[in-house]
Amino acid sequence: MPFEIASSAIATMTVAARDACPDEACGLLLGWGTRVETAVRTANVAADPARHFEIDPASLIAAHKAARAGGPDVLGYFHTHPNGLARPSSTDAASAAHDGKVWAIAAPVRDGSWAITCWHDGPNGFEALSYAVIAG
Repeated sequence: MPFEIASSAIATMTVAARDACPDEACGLLLGWGTRVETAVRTANVAADPARHFEIDPASLIAAHKAARAGGPDVLGYFHTHPNGLARPSSTDAASAAHDGKVWAIAAPVRDGSWAITCWHDGPNGFEALSYAVIAG
């Protein structure tokens, strides 16, 4: 089954990226199975948000509690590379949990849009993950 992301989640990630620039934006990918229904921007609590991201722990805990209560699962995370490429950096690789979650990474392209790539954070590191954008 292919990985799917709702168009509204893509829009949320893009707006978060633009609004946070030159800092990194970050957030959660929520949904069921292989379908991201919602991207939720969280505060970037990193000490240096221009170079790193750290998802607000309170937001992450709240999302997991909501999932246990029947809400959408935390399928993964998103963050931006405002001065880089839409692929995992060496810092991303060093901080990854190898927990099977999806990482979406957004980076600007020359025409002013944002490229978004997805990665599976598996036991052997990041693997590229293709996805389809669906209505929603």
